[in-house]
Formats: sequence, structure tokens, C-alpha cells
Amino acid sequence: MSALPLLRRLFSYQAWANSELLNKMEGFDPERHKEERHSALRLINHSYVVSQIFVAHLVGKHHEFSTDNTPQTPSLAALRVAVAASDRWYLEYLETVTPELLAESVPFVFTDGDHGYMSREEMLTHVVTHAGYHRGEVGQIMKQLSIELPWDTFAVYLHRTEPSRRLNT
Repeated sequence: MSALPLLRRLFSYQAWANSELLNKMEGFDPERHKEERHSALRLINHSYVVSQIFVAHLVGKHHEFSTDNTPQTPSLAALRVAVAASDRWYLEYLETVTPELLAESVPFVFTDGDHGYMSREEMLTHVVTHAGYHRGEVGQIMKQLSIELPWDTFAVYLHRTEPSRRLNT
């Protein structure tokens, strides 16, 4: 499998996993789990902001972020809408990007002012692995509070979206 089909599959998985997690985050009690809920929202918002920063890097535009999170913490409902829109953007981008563009290295400036460059393929890989890392952090918070967790693995996603895989042993 080449990089482009794999990236498309990984970003489809990410959209599914983000939706599953954000739905399960309804299990936070706003009063009893106030601090933990806030931490979880901040983690997912951070992941969202980083995804938006890399959208700008991918298309060669300036972004409005000076840090890797926003000063205000969005509501769960607002975050769900923003993350879903971001996931759709990446899926649409992957439908139009060429292998040549994926291989192209792009210079950019990190929010701390450091300079760097990555290929678009590396940027996309960063975005998807970064989000998984932070979903895992939120999952640990939820686990400590005995809140039901989503079953967030790539293998589960593949078998749920392609049930015929269970028949090919």
C-alpha cells in the first residue's frame, strides 16, 4: 500500500475515533469531574489547534495561532463541531493531493518561533499520530474516573468498517 491510500485510511480512522471519544466524553459529570473534564477538553482542543496549524502549513498560508492551544476552553459541543470540520478538511485534502505534493518538503515556523520543515506526508503523519496520543491521554483520565471508554484502535475501526475482514482468515 502506498502512502496516500494509507493516509486516507488513517484519517478516516481518526475521524471515527475523534467522534467516538467526543461522544463518550459526555460521561464526564460537569460538577464531580469538573477539573478532569476541563483537562480533557484542553487536550482535545490542543490537538484540534495543532491540526489547524498544520492545515496552514500544508497549504502555505499563515495561521492565527501564537500558541498550541486557545486561551478559552470551548464547550464539548463546540469542540465536537470544530473537530468534525477539521477531520472533513483533511479527508477532502487527501482526495485532491498528489503523491508529488506529499513528497514535497515545506518550510514553516513553529508557534515558539523555531523554524522547521517537513514533507506534507510527514506533516499528515504527525497530525494523525499527535491526535491519537492526546485521545489516549483523555482515555486515561476517563479510565481513572470509570467513565466508559471508546474502543479506539485502528484494528477495531478496520473490522467495523470492513466486516468482511473477519471472514478472511
